[in-house]
Amino acid sequence: MQPLGVCRGKPAAYRAGRRRTVVVQAVFERFSERSIKLVMIAQQEAKNMGAPEVTTEHVLLGLIAEDTSSKHGFMNSGLTVEKARAAVETLSGRRKPISTHDNIPFSREVRKTFEAATNECKRSAVSYISPEHILLAMLNQSEATGKRVLESLGVDTDLLRGEALKRLKGDAEEAAPKRKKSERDGPKALDEFCRDLCEEVRMNKVDPVIGREREVARVMQILARRTKNNPILLGEPGVGKTAIAEGLAYAIVHELSLEGSPLPAFLRSKRVLQLDVGLLMAGAKERGELENRVTRLIQECRDSGDVILMIDEVHTLVGTGAVGRGGGGGGGLDISNLMKPALARGELQCIGATTLDEHRKHIEKDAALERRFQPVYVLEPNEEDTLAILQGLSERYERHHHCVYSEEALEAAVKLSHTYIADRFLPDKAIDLIDEAGSRVRISAYNARKEGTLREDPKIDEYLQVMETKDIAVRDGLYEEAQLLRRRQQDYKSELAGLPGDGSSLPVVRACDIEAVVSAWSGVPVERLTEDEMTKLLRLGPVLKERVIGQDDAVDSIVAALCRARVGLKDPHRPAAAMLFVGPTGVGKTELTKVLAEQYFGSQDAIIRLDMSEYMERHSVSKLIGAPPGYIGYGEGGKLTEAVRRRPCSIVLFDEIEKAHPDVFSILLQIMEDGRLTDSQGRTVSFKNTLVLLTSNIGSRVIAATSSGLPVFGSSRRQLMGDDEEADAAVLASERARMRQLIHDEVKAYFRPELLNRFDEQIVFHKLGLREVRKIADIMLAETKQRVATKGVQLAVGPRLLERIVRDGYSLEYGVRPLRQTITHMIDDVLADCMLHKAVQSGDIAFMELSRRTGEPICVARKAGEPLELTEAEEGGPLEEFTVVRAGHDCGVNGEVLLQHVADGGGSRVGGGGGAAGGEGSKPAWVLATGGLEDLDGSSN
Repeated sequence: MQPLGVCRGKPAAYRAGRRRTVVVQAVFERFSERSIKLVMIAQQEAKNMGAPEVTTEHVLLGLIAEDTSSKHGFMNSGLTVEKARAAVETLSGRRKPISTHDNIPFSREVRKTFEAATNECKRSAVSYISPEHILLAMLNQSEATGKRVLESLGVDTDLLRGEALKRLKGDAEEAAPKRKKSERDGPKALDEFCRDLCEEVRMNKVDPVIGREREVARVMQILARRTKNNPILLGEPGVGKTAIAEGLAYAIVHELSLEGSPLPAFLRSKRVLQLDVGLLMAGAKERGELENRVTRLIQECRDSGDVILMIDEVHTLVGTGAVGRGGGGGGGLDISNLMKPALARGELQCIGATTLDEHRKHIEKDAALERRFQPVYVLEPNEEDTLAILQGLSERYERHHHCVYSEEALEAAVKLSHTYIADRFLPDKAIDLIDEAGSRVRISAYNARKEGTLREDPKIDEYLQVMETKDIAVRDGLYEEAQLLRRRQQDYKSELAGLPGDGSSLPVVRACDIEAVVSAWSGVPVERLTEDEMTKLLRLGPVLKERVIGQDDAVDSIVAALCRARVGLKDPHRPAAAMLFVGPTGVGKTELTKVLAEQYFGSQDAIIRLDMSEYMERHSVSKLIGAPPGYIGYGEGGKLTEAVRRRPCSIVLFDEIEKAHPDVFSILLQIMEDGRLTDSQGRTVSFKNTLVLLTSNIGSRVIAATSSGLPVFGSSRRQLMGDDEEADAAVLASERARMRQLIHDEVKAYFRPELLNRFDEQIVFHKLGLREVRKIADIMLAETKQRVATKGVQLAVGPRLLERIVRDGYSLEYGVRPLRQTITHMIDDVLADCMLHKAVQSGDIAFMELSRRTGEPICVARKAGEPLELTEAEEGGPLEEFTVVRAGHDCGVNGEVLLQHVADGGGSRVGGGGGAAGGEGSKPAWVLATGGLEDLDGSSN
């Protein structure tokens, strides 16, 4: 009797030597005595049943007979040989016994089981193949008929698996003391630092891999080489490099055919193990400890002979753990250098995965390491392939989120992620979209159930249970049962997702949920146009014209461009619009940009403003896209590119573009034509969802020189007051047409033709007329009134003060820029002084008017219902005491008359700016009376 361990004898099937593969011969050399005994019993059972070959049900009978004879009972299940034999005869039938001494061949199923038993033996701590290894291999074979026999007898296969593992653990502990003291204690390096992808596939822990047959077949072809059989997967982040390694494990476990070719024989016994580099390095504090771990890992891979090591982010091996010159890998000994000899000889089969950039930075610099890997380029899948991937993965996410994905949601995830998420790649970004949308719907459904608006439905639990049972059936190879369960699942899904709104339907992820997630990610309003949104978009023009006065042409052009972009009619590769704003300062160019950002993009923070006076020098242009290598600031990114990456839906404002260096124009050409820009890091930034605006003061002198025909201050009283609006409109249109042509000539002389041709619009902002300035003043005063109202005070401004504000707040040189400062001086300062002296209190009406005595603004308190005009006392005396000193257009503005007060008057609760009117001891002062002398004494000018 030979000792327990590797049996030196061989069964009859092995001694015959005919019709046996080399693999089976090698397997029998590692069989224990018990294993050889069960094989002989299996052969005899096959002969007794008249079977042409030994199948797994005969091996099962051998397992039961061998285990029962050793007084253990078959894995403590109580199953006897008689029961099992009857079940086998019922399943496969009984033929006439074979009376021959020739050996019956093993079926392909049995050979596969023996090979799997070898793998089970390698994973355990014993060096021989026991019946427990054969049982585990059979239970892991989903199509094994022996497993089906056990299930038909009602035997719990999970309990059998647990009992077999328990016995193997006991055998390993029994054999442990026999090891030499010099042998290293502790777990194997492969088990400690790697995860078995093949085992995870068997346990259904890996997502299915859809597509990528060509890449997986290419990986297999490289693995079949004699030397340098190490593929490296190269591609952008998120295109599915790691999934290809998982697809290889899936193909090995299920023996899938790829591109019409069956799985190569040399791969059937392989294991794909993924190395965790972080775990490999963790805790390696002493010098040499990391090298010892790597050496153990390589040695175990060499001894095993069936390991394919998958290293994700393989570039991290270069320089990791380096010792020697500086510890930075420059000639030192790092992990990659330790692996090079084994990789070159083919003793260590490795699948690497990294991005193109990391491969260029790290792998290509080490030519010796690069030549040991064969590149497999993984391209980004197209939209059709991505949709197929989402359809294959949707069930996993439905089970996790307890929801259903509609077909339109999957299509929207592919389309919208490709269109609006430009800095990531398919299928990763589309998968993340459906994942977050499912989370969003699940949380909404939970809140609805908590509030009582959504009822619990037991059918939902039944639906999820059917999905789980179907996966188990597929894993165990019960495909007919799985097909029935799939039909039942589809029936549940249609019933639950198609119920009317009765509060009990299964949550459904629809396209609108995908759109909401995309909007949250990118800030781009991609939700479908509702009635409210359509109304808002149609009213955008009038709203802008209410805020930006006198520039209707510019507003109409911008609104038309935004409407094209919102309904999807713009060029998908260009910005929403690229426009040049030309005009003098202070006419509304910047204000239009602010109002547009607030009304359309939701916030004034959506403006990316670049002052071109900061980019007048050639070297400063690099700040837009980032400093080149070797310069200070390299790696920090560009001011423009980083801002657009963080907020892709925004207004990019190049202010005063004529001050920029000509190299800035070259950058603008790429933005306006291709809708993208590459920064100094090589990252491409999309401008497809931006609105590119350029402002310029070119032509300001032309406008100033041709402004005599416009109704501005200093013109006749008819033009000022607008008595003949048709004549004013004709003059205005004629002058603006002439100025527009002159400005276009100036622009053509300054900008290059290729830049001008890329503008969607060249908009001339004209100098404002009196009516426009009055409207702007009303808008600014309305803002002031809102601020004052928060203090409980109502502000009212008299007509004389309003005209004074309009006059002082506008100039030909600066436009309406001084207007806000004028309001601050004449309104805010005077009102603040009155409130501090409690001349105006909460609940009062603060009436402000221009004093005809002093020409300064006066603030008086009024109650509700009191007249809003100054009294004689508040003016400083009766009107009869005013004497005309001088009148005419030369001494006033637009027909206003200068008067001099000749007597002192009383006062009341009055506050004033400058010299306050009224009060004892007042001195004579120059004052204004609007409207001409006829307003005072009925006579004419």
